[in-house]
Amino acid sequence: MTIPGLRTTHDWSADVDVSHVEAIRTDASRLGASGATHLVLEVVEYALDEAREGATTCVDVVRHGDGSIEVLDDGRGTDTRFDVHGVPMVKPVMATRDLRFFGRADAPVLPDGLVRHGMSVVTSLSSWLVHANRRAEGGWRRRYENGLPSGAPESTASDGSTGTSVRFLLDPSLVDPEIDLAALHAAFHAAPVPVAFSEA
Repeated sequence: MTIPGLRTTHDWSADVDVSHVEAIRTDASRLGASGATHLVLEVVEYALDEAREGATTCVDVVRHGDGSIEVLDDGRGTDTRFDVHGVPMVKPVMATRDLRFFGRADAPVLPDGLVRHGMSVVTSLSSWLVHANRRAEGGWRRRYENGLPSGAPESTASDGSTGTSVRFLLDPSLVDPEIDLAALHAAFHAAPVPVAFSEA
C-alpha cells in the first residue's frame, strides 16, 4: 500500500527502499563508525526533535539483558496516514531515506562527531528492530530484520497514551555493539527534556 506523491521528511510513496538499506549495510564501517553509541544518538534525536516542538516530555534509553537497546518517548507517536480505502501507513522512517539528512552535505553533526543520517541507518545495521507506535487513534507495531520489514504492521489497541518505542539488536558483524554510556550522558546533559538510562 502506498500514499503517492506525499513527501515530508520522507517519501511516503513506499514504506521500504531495498537499495537504500543495502547501501547502508555495505557502507556500515562509515555510517556506524562509532558503533552502538552513534545509533542510540540517531534514535534519541528523533524524540528530541519532538521535544523541541513541545510534544515530548521524557526519553528513556533501556539496555536489555539480550543486548538489545530500547528508546522510548511519550511524544505524539509516529505520523500515520490513511489512503483512500482507509488503509493505514505509518510514516516510513525505518527503511527509507530521511530527506533532511541522508547524503546531504549540510546534515547536522551529532555529539559523537558523526553526521546525522536518520533512522534507516539504525534499522539497516541491526539484526532486528521493532518499531512500536502509540497515537490517539490507535497503535501499530512492526518488526524489521536485517533492515527490512518481516511482515505488515500489526495494530495494537489504544490505551490512551501516546509515544514511540524503538528496540533494536545491533548486528555485531556490521557495528560495534558496545555503548559508551559516559559519552551518552555527556551528549544529553543539556537536552530539552530529561534522557534517562537504565538496565532491564
